[in-house]
Amino acid sequence: MRELPSGTVTFLFTDIEASTRLLHELGDDYAEALTVHRRALREAFERHEGVEVDTQGDAFFVAFARASDALDAAREGQDGLDDGPIRVRMGLHTGEPVVTDEGYVGIDVHRAARIAAVGHGGQVLVSQSTCELVGLDGLRDLGEHRLKDLAAPEHIYQLGDGDFPPLKSLNQSNLPVQPTPFVGREKELGEVMVLLREPETRLLSLTGAGGSGKTRLAVQAAAEVVDEHEHGVWWVPLQAVRDPERVFGAIASVVGAGGDLAEHVGAKRMLLVLDNFEQVTASAPTLGELLAACPNLRLLVTSRELLRLAAEREYPVPPLVEQESVGFFLSRARAVRPGFEVDENVLPICRRVDHLPLALELAAARVKALSTGQILERLDRSLPLLTGGSRDAPERQQTLSAAIAWSYDLLSAGEQQAFRRLGLFSGGWDLDAAEAVAGAGLDVLQSLIEKSLVRVSDERYTLLQTIREFALERLDEAGELKETRRLHFDLYFHRAQRADNSVEGAYGRHRVLMPDEDNLRGALDRAIAAGELEPATELMVMLEQFWVMNYPFEGASRFKALLADRERMPEQLQARALRCFAGSSWLAGDYERSHRANEESLALFRSLGDDQGVAVLLHRIGISTMYVGELADARRLLSESLELHRRVGSVRGEVEVLGGLAYLADREGDYEGARKLFERGIPMAEEIDFTWWQVNLLLGHAEALIQLERPEEAVASARLALTLARELGDRQSSLYSVAVVAWSTALGGDGERAGLLWGAVEAEAARAPVGQWETESELYAGRVLVGDREELERGRHKGRLLSFESAVDEALD
Repeated sequence: MRELPSGTVTFLFTDIEASTRLLHELGDDYAEALTVHRRALREAFERHEGVEVDTQGDAFFVAFARASDALDAAREGQDGLDDGPIRVRMGLHTGEPVVTDEGYVGIDVHRAARIAAVGHGGQVLVSQSTCELVGLDGLRDLGEHRLKDLAAPEHIYQLGDGDFPPLKSLNQSNLPVQPTPFVGREKELGEVMVLLREPETRLLSLTGAGGSGKTRLAVQAAAEVVDEHEHGVWWVPLQAVRDPERVFGAIASVVGAGGDLAEHVGAKRMLLVLDNFEQVTASAPTLGELLAACPNLRLLVTSRELLRLAAEREYPVPPLVEQESVGFFLSRARAVRPGFEVDENVLPICRRVDHLPLALELAAARVKALSTGQILERLDRSLPLLTGGSRDAPERQQTLSAAIAWSYDLLSAGEQQAFRRLGLFSGGWDLDAAEAVAGAGLDVLQSLIEKSLVRVSDERYTLLQTIREFALERLDEAGELKETRRLHFDLYFHRAQRADNSVEGAYGRHRVLMPDEDNLRGALDRAIAAGELEPATELMVMLEQFWVMNYPFEGASRFKALLADRERMPEQLQARALRCFAGSSWLAGDYERSHRANEESLALFRSLGDDQGVAVLLHRIGISTMYVGELADARRLLSESLELHRRVGSVRGEVEVLGGLAYLADREGDYEGARKLFERGIPMAEEIDFTWWQVNLLLGHAEALIQLERPEEAVASARLALTLARELGDRQSSLYSVAVVAWSTALGGDGERAGLLWGAVEAEAARAPVGQWETESELYAGRVLVGDREELERGRHKGRLLSFESAVDEALD
């Protein structure tokens, strides 16, 4: 073998598609076909200075000093196989690997193999780094794809214009990107995948102590079997869920089930990965019912305890073996102290923490401040004192608790108090929140980050779930839980008050997709549990548009529960809560319940003499009346609302009603009248910064223009609506805007682009419920899917592979 290229190297991996099936089909002729295949590829590689690094079975691993040589070799190799029965997939990736006596070392080798693995027979795939060296000539852009190593997405190109099925990447899954490489666990990963692939496995539970690596193993195993589940592999994180009745809602939100979950899943071939199930085990029986109702559904669960269902198979996740444990410690230690080398103390440290990944990570973080000898000494003193918990608790759980307690004991008294209080946050927090609730300033947070107790990303701070649970236990033991809960609720109540997304506040004017939504939910849940109904309802009402724009199903459910005890609320608050309940119910598709709640709210506002409240409700009831086809009554109600809004001087209300009258004209077929009304309302909404309604008016204007056969003007309105909706974080309006651009594009004759945008809309709607879309999607499909069917389907296929954010960029381009 010639000397391996060094420096910048391009790797080429090949693999035969369906080799086992070919063996059965060709029988004795397979050996000859395999020989011809090897000869053709080797000749192509040698002609272009390729060095054969390894051969495993029917696969080649070849290195090239120049990316252009690798691409030419791949092209010639495929040409040489054109007439044969064997179809080979190839992947090329360029990097700067380390060359050792045993070959190449580094992530680039792994990356190249992953790229080859997502392709199909006859297909040559090229990474972004290789493309940058060879240029785009002859390459087809396939967009970004997540590979099974779960790191950042890779931009992939295809050599030539051949048509192939979608790549076997993770784009049809929501598995989370992982911040660190998957270290070790080859044996466990193989065993879990064997179990997952057995037909009789319907429910596989990965059990073990907190921090033992259950989650990381489950994510990796799920990534490996994505292409074996036609309807996707879906990640459902349950760490923030405490109420067992919310489990189905969390699953439904991920898989896009607007109604009955079992009916939505039906016979789909789907894998759900339910993470951190231990705190909601009471919902296990209903999970069993879901499995019974859905014959092709499979579940992969991580939990500290079994679900105890008949269909369950258990895989206890063991600690890392010694070699893996040392490698894990080394990788984490080098992350905080580059150049760190293993010494005689590392293996004893790994043994002291029982080879548990989280404990190893905490111990490795100390190499920045302590020698390995000091770390070992401290562990020797701490662990014996912190073992001996309840005998029925897993021993490794006690060891993990000891490892966390050891880290906690190294903190100053002030840091300990801050750490305890930070445990109350759900889904992370920002610096101001840390100071307000935990008294943790920047210096304290920095110290906790350096000790690997707190993590930071994009100005947000988080705790690992097991560490958070430890902090909450210490918070309770310190007698600080009640006070910290009050500080936490007060903080998020005041934040909601400042933003005030209710009709009485800044409704429709601000972005309402808040990073603190889990903290808001936590504050609400704790207030309700404490019997503080009135402040909880006030907080819910101040978040009115947050529920409407982002979580109408959850909003409707929460308002319904609060209103069950509404006699304890002041009538003004009852009226507002009923209005919010109606708004969320409407966008959740429950029109009848929405109409009833609006009627009750209207009656209360009338009895209170609140003309502003009455005007708002007359408009909303007018809209719902229009939707059931009672157009004359709708006009009467909207006209009364308009008059009342003008009387009380509400420009925002007047703009809303003008939009309602415009939609009514559209329903009556008066598209010119609708256009004029929309054009009256749009500048008024912009002038008063009523952005959310401006978006709705722009969309209505676009649709009226399309009906008037003015598609180019319609596209301009829809694009402006899309720009504003994205700024607001309004997912529902963004989806409708892209659909309207697709409709206009189809009428303009560009079928492939219309299909691409529509495919992206379909994929986004399938990911999670989008308000009323389920009831209106067929209408829009009939509008978009016109013209050349082949062009539309070609674009539609591409669109389904796009992220929705990329589709928005495409629609605005």
